[in-house]
This record gives sequence, structure tokens and C-alpha cells, in this order.
Amino acid sequence: MLDLRQYASVGAALKDALDRWPNETCLIEADRDREKVRLTYSDFKEMARPLCRALQDADFKPGDRAAIIMSNQSKWLISAYSTFFCGGVLVPLDYKLSATEHLQLLAHSKARFLVVEYYLWRAITQAPDFAKLTAQIVLVTEAPPGADLRGAYRWEEFKRKGEPQFVARQREDTACIVYSSGTGGRPNGCVLTHDSYLEQCAALTAWYPFWPGVRYLSILPTNHAIDFMVGFIGPFVCGACVVHLRTLRPEFVRDAFVRYRITYVSLVPMVLKNLERGLRAKFDELKPGKRWMLERLIGLNKVLTRGRPRVAISRRLLPDVHKAFGGELRALIVGGAFTDPSTLRFFYDLGIPVTCGYGLTEACTAVTLNDLKPFRADTVGKPLPGSEVRILNPDGDGIGEVAVRSRAVMSHYLDDPELTAQTIVEGWLLTGDLGRFDPNGREHLQLFGRKKNMIVTAGGKNIYPEDIESAFDGLPVKEYCVFAANYLWPQKMLGDEMLVLVLRLEQNQQFEDKTCEDIVTRNRRLADFKRVGGYLLWEKDFPRTASLKIKRGELAVDIGAGTSRESIVEI
Repeated sequence: MLDLRQYASVGAALKDALDRWPNETCLIEADRDREKVRLTYSDFKEMARPLCRALQDADFKPGDRAAIIMSNQSKWLISAYSTFFCGGVLVPLDYKLSATEHLQLLAHSKARFLVVEYYLWRAITQAPDFAKLTAQIVLVTEAPPGADLRGAYRWEEFKRKGEPQFVARQREDTACIVYSSGTGGRPNGCVLTHDSYLEQCAALTAWYPFWPGVRYLSILPTNHAIDFMVGFIGPFVCGACVVHLRTLRPEFVRDAFVRYRITYVSLVPMVLKNLERGLRAKFDELKPGKRWMLERLIGLNKVLTRGRPRVAISRRLLPDVHKAFGGELRALIVGGAFTDPSTLRFFYDLGIPVTCGYGLTEACTAVTLNDLKPFRADTVGKPLPGSEVRILNPDGDGIGEVAVRSRAVMSHYLDDPELTAQTIVEGWLLTGDLGRFDPNGREHLQLFGRKKNMIVTAGGKNIYPEDIESAFDGLPVKEYCVFAANYLWPQKMLGDEMLVLVLRLEQNQQFEDKTCEDIVTRNRRLADFKRVGGYLLWEKDFPRTASLKIKRGELAVDIGAGTSRESIVEI
């Protein structure tokens, strides 16, 4: 890989990467079972060059901001590279947001340029606030012939001949403005420097290196902090290949593992859980003799990999399982929310290590990561090289707020000095997450939920919803969440607090007595002060962020407005 210590900007590193591995494949774009684009690093450079020149001819100046609103595809990465090449600041926006939210964030970020997919641009032009669009030049991808682009340019035609001039930037200059999860209320634009990204990339690749021939499957949105780093910058500065899918239907994702012999993929816990369910269902379909043999082989693999992963041995013991993942998979990378330890253990026992990490947008990507030395299912790993983690005001169990200090931490929130001062104190990022260092592992961080989600009972006990929710993992429902009743329906009183398990059933699913019995049984296993007092059936899908975390605040408001306390079925 490139020696990132030698570079002052992300653009400079990416520029050299295109010259370092001209004949290596850097990008594959597939739609369902059809491959649409395959680019070498040299091809990528040739596609970016006329766009870079066109931007410069359009008076794109160093420090100008360019927003991207697109699903995962080659034009996303080419547009991002061109922005960095020209010395610009990238503003990656979540394409799943509404048109109104897109306009709000474009105005807040003061983006002069916008690159947007056609169907998203059409929605923006139809929004009530379209007249307030602040972007001066808009490039629209994949617009049909004859479409009215409302003054925008076609991305495919926005090109100029001639050699563009690379614009150097310094490490302390802003590289990206990234908006953290949830944009309701005031937008939180995290200002991240070139130094942040270069340091983060160096730390991640020190533990999990890429190299030419590695293929990374990009499933998370590229605008997400995880995929932007390990699905773009990381692979490119190491000469590896990124595989984009234009669909996330499970059958085509499964096919991509095999067709492209994927080496790494990043997932959120929900997707990982779905993969586990699918495998368990296939195992249950096996005839008794084959099932017995599978269980024996899994047991042997557990013994042989107790201290560390031995992927080559696991592939020999469980070839069918590994062939289903392409036969070259080295690890699944999971983050973005709490991951059930039993799920991590399930995959590890099959010889497919899951690298569980912890991070947040304000810290660029990751703060801690499991280095698999040894595998730990009950923690979010160790601090990455260059990251310091401290627990503030720990209670009797050692649990307190997680604080982080590293060069990867953002410089500030855009145009919000007050929130910045509250969040970064004496160089330490106050994460709002509650955790402790494992008493038995010391270096390993354990998380216990969000500080703002913490519930304090009348008896002075601290309750963490995520901790309680793990006790109900595997319930035969679509999704669930735990709330304090007084949080859903605020009351001006203390004490008499009740915890509520909110359940969302699958479409056309009936709530059965055995499900209720399962809830009661699991509830009894919890400490008295952690037990839920009842459940509530909710008829809408839970709102989620780009990384599929539940938007608890938004969900609570919806439940409070749409139901009453009398809707709770006590158990």
C-alpha cells in the first residue's frame, strides 16, 4: 500500500494510487446478475480527467464544497475523486433522505456544486422549497433523453478536453463535511480534515490490510462513514478492488459473494442477523446424518480456532459454508449499532471471523476494533493505533461516558461553536456512549448503550435499553425496541416507572400465545429492575438511520402521538 505518512491530502494519495496500479481492477459495478462497469485504475483516471478539467473551467476553487447524493456506483467515486483532485471539500449526503432534508443540508453545507442521481433530482425539483436551492452547478447522472433538468447539466456530458491541474491541500484543510445520523432538528455537520482521513486509514489498514487482488463488497451506502473509508479510500490506496451492487436483494448479494470471490464486506448488525437466520434455516433442512456431521465439524473447528482464526483450516473443515461466501472471505466487518454476541460467535464457529468495531461520524470512522487476537464476542475491540479512549465519571461497575482523543476526530461542527464546545472538551470527544474497559481484558471496550437513552429507576438503578433488548434477541417478530413508558407518554412525576417492549410484526403476521410466553420467559431471566412491564404492538416500520440504527427519538414521538398508555398489554 501507499505510505500515507508521505501525503498531505486524500486527493494526493488517491492520485498516486491511480498511477501506482494502472492495470489492476479498482471498481466493478453490477446490477442484479449483469455486470455494467469494470474499471482498472487507469480507466478510472481517464474517466475522471475530463470531469476534473470541466470543474476547473467552471471556476471550482480550492475549498469549494461539492455535495453528492447518489446510490453506490462508479460515478459516485469518480465524482468524489474529482472533487479532491481539484482541492474541493466533499459533502456526502444520504440518498435515502427526503427532498426537503436534502435541500436543508445543501443550504447548511453551502455546497456550490451538486452531483445527484436523476430520480433524486426530480424529487428535489418537485419539493416546495426547491426555489431555495443554493447549489450553483448541478450535475445529474443517468437522466433519460429529453428530460427537463431544470437548469442542471448531464453528468455524462459535463467534460472538457485538456489536462487538469492537481490542486494541493494541507493536512489541516477540510476534506469532508459529513452529517451524523438523524437530521431532524438542527443539522450536525462534522468537519473532518485530510489528516483525519489519512490517520484513520493508516490505523485501519495496519490491522486489516488490503492489497491488489482483494475484493471488497460495498453494501452500505458510500456516504456512510464506514463504507466511505473501507469501501473507497482504504481499498484504493492499497490497489484493491471495490464491487458495487445496484441492488441489495438477498439473492443477488449472495451471488456477488460467489461470482466476485469477495474478501471483505462491511455490514450492519441487522444484515448480519439476516444472514445468520438464512444459514440456520439451511442447516435445519439437512437430513439427520448430515446435520450430525456438520455439528461435529463445527465443534472441531471451534477447538482448532479457540485462540485465533485459522481460515485455511476452517475452509477445509466446512467447505460448503465457505463456498457459499465465495471461498475467499477473510472477515465480515460489522458496526453501526449493537451486535448480539451470539451472532458473532455463530459466524466465528463456522470459520468466518466477524470484526466488530465501534465508531461514530465525529471520529471519522472507527475508534475501536476487534483485532481477533483473540476473538472476543462480548466487546467492541481495542482502541485503534493512535486512538486514546477514556471512561469519564465511572460508576461502581466502571461504567461511564466514553471519551476519545485522536487525530481522526473532527475539528468541529459546521457553524455550531456552542455544540462543538459541548462535544469536544480539552481535546476529548465526548461520545454520549456509555462503556467500560472489560475488567478481564483491560484493553477491550464494552458498551452499555447511549447516555441519552439511559433510564434511571426510582430506586436509583441505571437501565440501558440496548442491554435489555439483547435478552429478547431471536423473538419471531420483524423488529422490537425497549422504552420507558414515561418517555413515550411524559408525566410530571417520578417513580412508578414501567419499561415497555414495542413490537413490530411481519406483514400479515398474527401475534401468537407462544410468542407472549416466550417474552414472559425471557423477561423472568432479567434482574427485577430490568424487566419490562408489558408489550405494545406497533403497526409501522421503525424509522432508521442510514446505518439502520433505530431513530429512538422519532419512534418515541410517533408512538406517543399514535397510542396511549392503555395500549400496553401488561405481563
